[in-house]
Amino acid sequence: HSDTASDSHAASPELAVSFVALDPLVISLPGTGGRDHLRFAAQLEVPPAYAAEVEAIKPRIVDVLNGYLRAVDLAELEDPAALGRLRAQMLRRVQVVTGAERVNDLLIMEFVLS
Repeated sequence: HSDTASDSHAASPELAVSFVALDPLVISLPGTGGRDHLRFAAQLEVPPAYAAEVEAIKPRIVDVLNGYLRAVDLAELEDPAALGRLRAQMLRRVQVVTGAERVNDLLIMEFVLS
């Protein structure tokens, strides 16, 4: 690792991020003894240059997440260790809709079974 001027500025763009909040989802869980709903809320970490584009297609993003979460088995939703896998799967699906370069990460703000 060298200490050239370009290296010292390389970290700066990574700090420049925007967040696009997704509307909270309430997913009905069929045939669940007592647990009827999943409340899910997330934010997308995006490069600032793409924030407006990602904001504009939020309905598509919510649709793909809604479809995915409805299809996930309740046992997987209840497994705390599965949250990382679920997050990775959701991020991948969001990137398919938006384009991989437009969304860096998906941050889960709420994930509650009730």
